Amino acid sequence: MGRAVPSCTAEAEWPRRLPSATFGPIAVLGLLLSTADCQLQTPCRIQKCTTDFMSLTSHLNSALDGFDLEFCKALRAYAACTYHNSKVCRGNLVYHSAVLGISDLMSQRNCSKDGPTSSTNHEVTHDPCNYSGHAGAREHRGEEQTSPTFLFCGLFGDPHLRTFKDHFQTCKVEGAWPLIDNNYLSVQVTNVPVVPGSSATATNKITIIFKSYRDCTDQKVYQAVTDDLPAAFVDGTSGSDRNTKSLRIVEKVGGKYVEMHARYIGTTVYIRQLGHYLTMAIRMPQEFAMAYEESQDLQLCVNGCPSSECIDDSGHLPLSVMGQLLPQSGATHPWSVYTLETATTKCHEKILVKDIYFYSCVFDLLTTGDVNFTAAAHSALKDVEALHPRKEHWHIFPSNESGGGVGKGSKFFVSPGLVCLILAAFL
Repeated sequence: MGRAVPSCTAEAEWPRRLPSATFGPIAVLGLLLSTADCQLQTPCRIQKCTTDFMSLTSHLNSALDGFDLEFCKALRAYAACTYHNSKVCRGNLVYHSAVLGISDLMSQRNCSKDGPTSSTNHEVTHDPCNYSGHAGAREHRGEEQTSPTFLFCGLFGDPHLRTFKDHFQTCKVEGAWPLIDNNYLSVQVTNVPVVPGSSATATNKITIIFKSYRDCTDQKVYQAVTDDLPAAFVDGTSGSDRNTKSLRIVEKVGGKYVEMHARYIGTTVYIRQLGHYLTMAIRMPQEFAMAYEESQDLQLCVNGCPSSECIDDSGHLPLSVMGQLLPQSGATHPWSVYTLETATTKCHEKILVKDIYFYSCVFDLLTTGDVNFTAAAHSALKDVEALHPRKEHWHIFPSNESGGGVGKGSKFFVSPGLVCLILAAFL
């Protein structure tokens, strides 16, 4: 006679019938393995999931520090494995016993469903401290996997702001202002007057707070001021204490240019010092950039400058008109050595395409006389090219007389706000 197939009904009922506290990790594993023979005729791989879990937990000692962390990581890996096999294990009593047992153990140990997992099978695990792994997590939950949408924001010069919506503004914003303030990241900039008697301001301080995130990083604060652009957070570290790859600072040019890579939220930040002032550029996933409360709506990167601080750019005047209004043979301000013609020539040395970055450069030279603003505009455009997700949006061209967008071969225009501010500086 052939071997009788044992009944699984009694064993499968264990999570409901017995107090959960009586099941330690090893007891649970032993029970699940003992019932695995019930379903050998199916392609369900629940036995492998359970064996992997036993391997990950057999060496753990509940009396030692770190037990709960490692046990929860193993449980999440176990849960991911069972979910990966949910279709082929449909109707398998052992599978359903395992699922109930995992839920029970997670409750006992206060394990969160989201978080790092122990690595057992690359097909069913993902790294929660790497944003690229989030798509894999959505796939395991049965959701449609789509490419994330990234947003770009930049601040440079006098200061000129490019928002997450690709709106371009020139602002006054003297003092401290929030660029970004969401559930994951806060960025505040401080702007000071550039020259006496002028409304022109520029950034001399940037403070960034990377907020605590699961098991990836504790809260980290970064602060840069003029002539002090460190390659470390204020606590002296250059990365996350929990996961060295999830958050780190990279010094590109000593004291002049640093990059911050927050891998766990898919975010990259560039900070530069050019002359006496700072510039900043950031690339961030839309799902994180827009995760904020109603009380956090004052964010320059999200909504632009307040109307009282924004120089009007609703209309457009041709560059030739600005040339007729400004002096051609020298400037009246003692700090400015540029005319419209010489400023245009100087900016064209660095910025070949006459887009809004070119005109911002001209504006800054005429209002401040500081040649470092030429480098700031040029670097800001380079940061766009490095971080902005859509190449067709790198350049922003002022509108032509008919109100439409312009290409490289069209006439170029500047906003009346720029013209008015320049005129005010010379009157």
